[in-house]
Amino acid sequence: MIQEIKNLDDIAEFMHNLVDEGVNAHPDEDFRNYVSMETGEDTFTAEEAEFRNNLMDASFDICEKEGVDIYSFMHEIFLKDTGLDQYIPLPSQVEE
Repeated sequence: MIQEIKNLDDIAEFMHNLVDEGVNAHPDEDFRNYVSMETGEDTFTAEEAEFRNNLMDASFDICEKEGVDIYSFMHEIFLKDTGLDQYIPLPSQVEE
């Protein structure tokens, strides 16, 4: 797991890490709310959730500073990493 968010590359690595952990992450969701679908138990300890929440907060700050939509940015990484981009259009390919 990445330890610090300083730029957009770090945010991308963070999202890759979350996908590798098997998490369907959403930028607005508190990591304390994630539970295993198989066991019903918390996915993260309180400390792990807080750490990820802090990384997400830093991600919001960097995206705002860079003028990047965090939702589209992270969603695109999720779609590509999971192979769902074969079925769901990437945010960068959708005309507004």
